[in-house]
Order: sequence, then C-alpha cells, then structure tokens
Amino acid sequence: MQYSRLQWNHSSPTEPIEILSEYDDDGWERRKVEVFRNGAIGFASSTESVGGSELSLIQRPRDEEVVAEPEFRVLAVTKEEFERAWAQAHKLNSVA
Repeated sequence: MQYSRLQWNHSSPTEPIEILSEYDDDGWERRKVEVFRNGAIGFASSTESVGGSELSLIQRPRDEEVVAEPEFRVLAVTKEEFERAWAQAHKLNSVA
C-alpha cells in the first residue's frame, strides 16, 4: 500500500482542503479521508461513504502531474498517520 496527503489551496467551502489517501500497489484508491475548511471530516472506502466523500474513479496520478497545478501540494504520509486519521474520521462521524 501507498499513502499520500494532498493539500488543496482554494476558497470553495464545499471542497476538501486536505485529502489523505491509501492506494493499492496498482494505484487505485482504497480508502480516503477528506478534511474541510469548516472542520468537517468525510471518508470513503469500497464499503462506506460519509460526508459526501467517494473513492476516485481514476488511478493515482504521478505526484509531478499533481503539483504542476499551483493550488496542490503532495506530502508523504505513513501508514500509521493514515490509520490515525481514518480512526479519527470514524470516531467524529460516529460510524460503527
């Protein structure tokens, strides 16, 4: 598995400002956590979707392609950091 943190600099209140993703070895998103400007957190996997979050329908683009757009920044994230964010998203959204 691979993990990433995308920071998105924009002014839309309906789009996330940070997206943490877990990808399989073929680059398909398996789980994601989205953080919004107002503090709301959404998340998605193949079996659940909360807060309007959905898994990407395309394979992970190369980081170089993403950061070519000035509003995006991609950072590495460890499995442990992702798992903490995933657990927090579940806790905050009271999903069993």
